[in-house]
Amino acid sequence: MTAELHTLTGAYALDAVSEGERAEFERHLGECVACRQEVAELRATGARLGLAAAVDPPPGLKLVVLADVARTRQVPPRVPVVRRLSRAKTWQLRTGLFGAAAAAVVAVAFGATRTPAPVDSVLSAPDASAVQGVGEGHATLVVSRSRHQAVLLASELPALDAGHVYQVWLIGAGGARSAGLMTPAASQRMLVADLPADVDRIGITVEPAGGSAGPTSPAVTRISLV
Repeated sequence: MTAELHTLTGAYALDAVSEGERAEFERHLGECVACRQEVAELRATGARLGLAAAVDPPPGLKLVVLADVARTRQVPPRVPVVRRLSRAKTWQLRTGLFGAAAAAVVAVAFGATRTPAPVDSVLSAPDASAVQGVGEGHATLVVSRSRHQAVLLASELPALDAGHVYQVWLIGAGGARSAGLMTPAASQRMLVADLPADVDRIGITVEPAGGSAGPTSPAVTRISLV
């Protein structure tokens, strides 16, 4: 049996043993100096090989993955879902949204430009929650009612010609109010907007370049907050 255990050094170093084999081999390691040294050397070699083969991912990969994670449900039906953000999820969204802010100018109402600071304010709010959109592309809205703000991250929206833009609308009892235009050239679009208390849904429409005073076409993406 001891001779057979000596052959498990490589499999153990790569975590490729069963629970029973692990327990038996770890008892053996307590008695076998040669196996302990071989396991340590194999793990060090594996780490070096991993570093040698490591490559930097494409700049937009993390944001795409985070957006996919945020929108993927494990069970049907596909309906708008509001989820309270965990600490880990808050960190993930903050990383992705900060990356989007660095890659594109964020257009908001009246042509103002927001910095990532409001993004962090929303994500760190105790009541921050994420809501998934339905329709064209993929959209995730992070909402904080206590901060009266929301952060919208949209991806894979169909490309538009130079004469049209995507415009975001805050819709509620007071009607539809523009939250701003989404950067047309970016594959990942981010927008930070103030969120009045009566707003119960968000819509993204296609509008003429420069935007419209009110929606002129049906929403291509919709997000319900109720």
